[in-house]
Amino acid sequence: MVKKNMNKKELRKLSHETDATIWVGKEGVEKVIEELKGQLRERKVVKVKLLQSSRGEKSTEELASILAERSGAKMYETIGNTAIFVR
Repeated sequence: MVKKNMNKKELRKLSHETDATIWVGKEGVEKVIEELKGQLRERKVVKVKLLQSSRGEKSTEELASILAERSGAKMYETIGNTAIFVR
């Protein structure tokens, strides 16, 4: 069971232990919005891998921000091509 209010250290540990469960490809972030919403209902942290084909001219941070805004999720951080979202 995950605590409702986690401190930064606990959240960082949990995000480090979590594998990416969503991959965004050439079809873009629109195709994974509902999947992200569903996974966040089930778990506290979701990692999303943004493949190079999804990025085009945009950065990982830009795409992660769009995904967060459209899904209602909170973007915790981005590391390389991976974005970490929390509910």
